[in-house]
Amino acid sequence: MNKTIASAKPSPKPRVKAKLLATSARRSAPAAKPKRDRVAGLSVGDGSAVVRAKTLRLRPEFEVGLGILKNVLRKPINKMVNEAVGEYIEKRAAEVEADLYGVLEKLKAYKRADRKFASARAQFVEAEARYGADDLVEGVVQCERPA
Repeated sequence: MNKTIASAKPSPKPRVKAKLLATSARRSAPAAKPKRDRVAGLSVGDGSAVVRAKTLRLRPEFEVGLGILKNVLRKPINKMVNEAVGEYIEKRAAEVEADLYGVLEKLKAYKRADRKFASARAQFVEAEARYGADDLVEGVVQCERPA
């Protein structure tokens, strides 16, 4: 009789498993992270930036100045440093862009002026004719008449 009573009782393990399955089915799946491209070592994506902690070594006079401005402007130092770095990047990027455009225009003008580098070849031939006889690497100059 003990066997029939024991077999009639349901085991608590199936209930626990069923309860776990029911609660896990109700949870929504985690949202997929947006893919980010790597550009110059930075994460860029849908416009939301990844903020990372950085260690900066500022000169003591800059730290004092930032402390004074923090109290006067009532802005966090982090915000002021970010603004300053942003302004610096804009200024330097504009300067570099102007320099690159200038170099590009000079290169294009040079290419238009002497498209096949005829003057460079002529200068090379002239230099070879002038200094080639004394050049030990060139060997001995032979004067022969065509047959």
